[in-house]
Amino acid sequence: MKIRKYPKGVSEFTDRHGKVRVRGRRAGWPPYYFKARPPGEAFEEELRNWLTRETQRPAIGADRVKQGTISALIVRYYRSADFWKLEKSTQATYRGILERFREDHGHRTVAGLDKQAVRKMVEGKRETPWAANNFLKLLRVLMRFAIEEDLRRDDPTVGVRLIASKTNGHHSWTEGEIAQFEETHIVGTRARLAFALLLYTGQRRSDVVRSGRQHMKGDCLLVRQQKTGTSLEIPIHPALAKIIAQTPSDNLTFLVTNERGKSKPFTAPGFTNWFREMCREAGLPHCSAHGLRKALARRLAEAGCSEHEIAAITGHRSLQEVRRYTQAASQVVLARRAMKAIPSPKSEQKLANPTERLAKKRAK
Repeated sequence: MKIRKYPKGVSEFTDRHGKVRVRGRRAGWPPYYFKARPPGEAFEEELRNWLTRETQRPAIGADRVKQGTISALIVRYYRSADFWKLEKSTQATYRGILERFREDHGHRTVAGLDKQAVRKMVEGKRETPWAANNFLKLLRVLMRFAIEEDLRRDDPTVGVRLIASKTNGHHSWTEGEIAQFEETHIVGTRARLAFALLLYTGQRRSDVVRSGRQHMKGDCLLVRQQKTGTSLEIPIHPALAKIIAQTPSDNLTFLVTNERGKSKPFTAPGFTNWFREMCREAGLPHCSAHGLRKALARRLAEAGCSEHEIAAITGHRSLQEVRRYTQAASQVVLARRAMKAIPSPKSEQKLANPTERLAKKRAK
């Protein structure tokens, strides 16, 4: 029997792989993802343990943890300039990873952490390569901070390899998939507007949900990327302008959600879950919002745009990231354009139009 009602702060959601999961949230805490699947005794026991732990919230102050431990190091890192110069969204991501690490290993000493232990931690997450690699990258940051703070002399993450992933991240939409979504969600719907904003601006979900008519300046959309702080002026594509004009809205932001009869802007996670449902309605459960950012980069690459031109729209600071995003560019399209760029030999150019050459000879 499926549990339909959860305690406050606990809810079901569908992840990007289409798997239904249960998540617990409390103010000031990182989200907790339940390992057991409801219903069942295992889930109920885990739920009780989580609720009990939440009511007995551990102190996080540096003066309330044992010095020299990983827990104390993480608290010290939270207070550092390195952490506070990060964007708020990045801080939240880091906290989520570090608090899970702290919960399992916070009692260990920083000096006692060795390469074998780090490798075991990473390999323990091998079923989710992206999570494993993100953990290792952040652990490297934490260990470099520990060295700077004279808490250890070496970096135990050196030599620990990332886990090879069979995928290149989010799936890049094909032209057929783009057409399929457009056939399902017609112009004038909220789903089509969200789709067009993602596809014709190439921005992340965190920037799309904050965009509105107040950001339109002439024929451009002004964007200040939340993740990087980069300011962009993106020309508004005619197709996007038409969809914005034909989608009614009384709100400043383009996209809003209705909760309890009130309209308000989406949160980034809420938008992701909603848009994934729109993809499923179109028969595209493997597609995602971020995949449209890749699709625009692919389209620009196939149109002959340089990496710098693509980055001017997507806002990528690294051209290496642009190359990764454009890997899905059609080989045939690029090959044909490249072949046309090769000039024909002069001997072939002379034989190219024998009729024209004979006419010139007779005219003489």
